Amino acid sequence: MLDSPLRQQTECAPICYLGLGSNLGQREVHLRQAIKLLRAFMVVSAISPVYETPPWGVVDQPDFLNICVAGSTHLPPLPLLSALKRIENEMGRRATYRWGPRLIDIDLLFYGDLILETERLTIPHPHLAARAFVLAPLADIAPGYLHPQTKNSVAEMLAEVDQTGLRRLAAPLFAEDAHV
Repeated sequence: MLDSPLRQQTECAPICYLGLGSNLGQREVHLRQAIKLLRAFMVVSAISPVYETPPWGVVDQPDFLNICVAGSTHLPPLPLLSALKRIENEMGRRATYRWGPRLIDIDLLFYGDLILETERLTIPHPHLAARAFVLAPLADIAPGYLHPQTKNSVAEMLAEVDQTGLRRLAAPLFAEDAHV
């Protein structure tokens, strides 16, 4: 079978790791839809199990479902960020308040080993080492991945954070996609 043009374009591209979350409406449906839309510009290589987690920052809101996705893309970091924001907007995400409820949230966690700091984007994601809701699903698909600045593995970072309230769902919502 011939590879798709997208797969050929991304053959030498760095592996990107994304964190996805939803705490409004049909959370599972929103995560599935976001993955479907990601595939327009990303070759998805792994999808973590789903975790249900308490909200972070503002706690008076519904619990989140969180996953991490690994994949490669031909898009450079800033156009990738724009594409992720476009997905959020297309799916109906509306700006509320910082750390408020959201239909879908897609964060660019790592872009290969790139270290980048601009007004619009910081890579690696500046708060990922403090967030169990990011590190737990990320550890399922990339436990040995090293943070390019701290040189700590994802598994090591996860061991250092409070995991209270973190719950891995027994039946993965994306079992058919886990390793595509």
